Amino acid sequence: MRGLLTSSIGVTCAAALALPLTPPASAAPAPTAPSAEAASVVAPDAPGLSGSTQSLPFTPLTRDRAARVAAVQGVSRRDVRPFSLLGVVWDDPDTDLAGTVQVRTRGTGTGVWTGWQDVETHYADHGADPDSAERASGHPRGATAPLWVGDSDGVEVRVRPDAAHRAEGTVRGTRTPAASAPLPAGLRLELVDPGDTTTAADRSKPAEAVPDTDTAVPDTAVPDAVFPDAPDTATSDRHGADAPSGHTADFLSAAALSEGTVLTADPATTRTAPSAHSARSIGAGTPRTASAASAASAASAVSAVSPSVAASAANAPLAPLGASEISALDAAGTRSELFALRGGELTKAQRAKPYIGPRPRIVTRHGWGADEKLRESGFRYTSTVKAAFVHHSATGNSYKCSQAPSVIRSIYRYHVKSLRWRDIGYNFVVDKCGTIYEGRAGGVAKAVLGAHTLGFNSNSTGIAVLGTFTSTKPSSATVKAVASLTAWKLGLFGGNPKGKTYLKSGGGNLYPKGKNVRLNVISGHRDGFATECPGRQLYGKLASARKTAAGYQGR
Repeated sequence: MRGLLTSSIGVTCAAALALPLTPPASAAPAPTAPSAEAASVVAPDAPGLSGSTQSLPFTPLTRDRAARVAAVQGVSRRDVRPFSLLGVVWDDPDTDLAGTVQVRTRGTGTGVWTGWQDVETHYADHGADPDSAERASGHPRGATAPLWVGDSDGVEVRVRPDAAHRAEGTVRGTRTPAASAPLPAGLRLELVDPGDTTTAADRSKPAEAVPDTDTAVPDTAVPDAVFPDAPDTATSDRHGADAPSGHTADFLSAAALSEGTVLTADPATTRTAPSAHSARSIGAGTPRTASAASAASAASAVSAVSPSVAASAANAPLAPLGASEISALDAAGTRSELFALRGGELTKAQRAKPYIGPRPRIVTRHGWGADEKLRESGFRYTSTVKAAFVHHSATGNSYKCSQAPSVIRSIYRYHVKSLRWRDIGYNFVVDKCGTIYEGRAGGVAKAVLGAHTLGFNSNSTGIAVLGTFTSTKPSSATVKAVASLTAWKLGLFGGNPKGKTYLKSGGGNLYPKGKNVRLNVISGHRDGFATECPGRQLYGKLASARKTAAGYQGR
């Protein structure tokens, strides 16, 4: 079922700036001005906002003389502005990059270059469904998976196409020499600086040891931070002023109304989803018809509320406005909350014996420092949550748990600025220490439409585990966190973690569009799409996660 579309305001960018490029330190001559072809583009946000994206065009490094095309393209070794995450993008999201992408970087302040690292080239399967509004708008790009490299100020990248074979006639017969397959058009290297924030979730912490696969690691405490009430001039230009001091509650109500309204082409048929203050706000609920006047009022309201207020209000009444985290709740409290918020939607059997895991602690978008001005305004919802798809972010395993908020901010910026998605694609993120983070905006307890499992984003939720788990095992804390999150999230909608469900394919490389597919309620990405995700080692832990989640639900 297609997602429900709320109002949308396009993301704007500041003017691009040319970045001078310097040669490697080993070069003897003084730096010279770069050519226009080699110039990079820096895409910062409005003044005062942290974080930026540098975009460097590829140039030919070697050529295939027979095919008369660039056999290897890339970016030669150079100095750049500081960054921590990188990826490669190209113009057409429907074109695959048939080749190998390798990068090496220089650590900031050390002058030491890493060895060559491979970048995962298959990433389109993490995106929005083929015929979705998100896919059709914003001119999305093709892209590799992002790779976290830590604080860096130098980079080099090369893309080597896979060999293709072509038949050639000779005097002695036909031969099939190897040739280079063409690379996608518009290749660029994206260098992401996640910026720094003043939220408590991202303050410096003592370095922690990487957890092993058999030892549970306790959650890292993230104290609340103060949510600013003052108007934001940068926000006012696009969305109107923030709530004036002393009137946050009024704007909270406005945010709940505006972000819950589904604007259609015909104002007479505009539907309104339950607001954050509704007694049924936990689920998507049943839309009701609103008048044209209501639609106009809602459209006016969304322009008067900052995206920061709206994103936080979507989690009411689970947490106060501006909270850095949604605290854990015990089993009895979670059941009481379920009855209070969704009692009218539960079946007789569910009311007699509700199966839901205790609500886990979740770091909010405000907690990990999301810049809400990056994403499109408004939220999109699907009907329900019948399944959870588990992913790995394929960003590598070198990060520390204290860096997880920075990694998430980088992925968010990469998805929105570089890939041109409306928001981060995943509904939730889990780090190696077992901390759970809110992903795509719209409310952690609601059926938010994500962009994580191409063909199966409707009626599902997507959980990304930070890291790459092709050969590395996930920590026990990570597996436990996935189990606790799914026990609660699926329990809100009556899902059995050990059960099966049917989802209708929106189109992909495993199942044609329209086919009803029987899947595990907790599935890996590869169950819905032919991909390595979530990696062999993490995929092998899903059976354990299902059993544990069912136990948390009391099954």
